[in-house]
Amino acid sequence: RKEASSKTIRACPRCRVKTKAIIIGKTDLRECPRCEGIWADAEALQTICADREQQAAVLGVATQIPSPQSVPVERITYLPCPVCRQLMHRVNFARCSNVVVDICKPHGTWFDKDELRRLVEFIQIGGFAKARADEIAELERQRRELESVRTATARDRGPVYRPTLFSPRENALSLAAAAIVSSLFD
Repeated sequence: RKEASSKTIRACPRCRVKTKAIIIGKTDLRECPRCEGIWADAEALQTICADREQQAAVLGVATQIPSPQSVPVERITYLPCPVCRQLMHRVNFARCSNVVVDICKPHGTWFDKDELRRLVEFIQIGGFAKARADEIAELERQRRELESVRTATARDRGPVYRPTLFSPRENALSLAAAAIVSSLFD
């Protein structure tokens, strides 16, 4: 972990104080000196998620989380993005990590203290693979359900009338024959 210089000023979305530019491994991040939250732009987060060396670097500087008895219960608040100031979305990362982060899709992700470390631990124990497997299983379940609805609907409708398509000449002959037959009964 090294402090870096940056001309860009970003405020901590939680404390509203100026964040410091830092480098962890080879990744540029922003850190709040007060709450120790970390801002990772989209590219930095992608690098951390994909690169084992970056994950090791994050784990090497992270602090241990306090025991569950000493973790204060926080009121949930929606934080503004440090870049665009729009409220970020709170998301359970990968839908199953139990790490709820604040995301601004175009700009990046805010990690409260120790959330980045917890996320890296989730990735290293195979969390992405589990999330992918869960998503594939859910899609397969939905596909089977849709197929059973289609089968039941087709069975309930009975035979389907499908008109035979004729050429324009055949259609004209059919109409003429019908006109002749109907004129016989007038």
